[in-house]
Amino acid sequence: MSLWHADADLRGVDAVVLPGGFSYGDYLRAGAISRFAPAMDSVVDAAKGGMPVLGICNGFQVLTEAHLLPGSMVKNDHLRFVCREQVLTVENTSTAWTNQYAPGQQITIPLKNQDGQFVADERTLDELEGDGRVVFRYTGWNPNGSRRDIAGITNERGNVVGLMPHPEHAVEQGFGPAGETGPRAGTDGLTFFTSVLASLVRA
Repeated sequence: MSLWHADADLRGVDAVVLPGGFSYGDYLRAGAISRFAPAMDSVVDAAKGGMPVLGICNGFQVLTEAHLLPGSMVKNDHLRFVCREQVLTVENTSTAWTNQYAPGQQITIPLKNQDGQFVADERTLDELEGDGRVVFRYTGWNPNGSRRDIAGITNERGNVVGLMPHPEHAVEQGFGPAGETGPRAGTDGLTFFTSVLASLVRA
């Protein structure tokens, strides 16, 4: 089900995905204006109540602006848009969105961003590391200068996850990144969605 940003009613959904792409007001700061959409008040309340929420790329930026996740996103350190197949290491498999992955598993997910550099002060970074809240880390190459190679993080409860790469572009053979069986065969992103289904069934 698609929800409109001006709707305050989440219409009984069991989970929310804030998609990537660009949103209105990004020229001020990515996600800064979208955070005030009527729908976001309901998303914040639902997330605090335990609903699974996933923020992808611009959606991750909105989650930081809404203070559901710490830190902030700024322009890539090389000041250019980047679009590539990116290897990630799965660091946390206890979240609603990653429980079907294996710890330390390496996955390949498309990445495309301009404001993808995750930044936070050292105390926040130490807390994220110490609490096991780094969910994904860039592997092989840090494409945007994110602190400590962080590609995705979670809240303390593990129901809210944000990441810059796009798992929704690696869910169907023929349309994703290169995989073990050939070009565009990668489906590593599909496990995000089987994970959240498993977490909802357990709930």
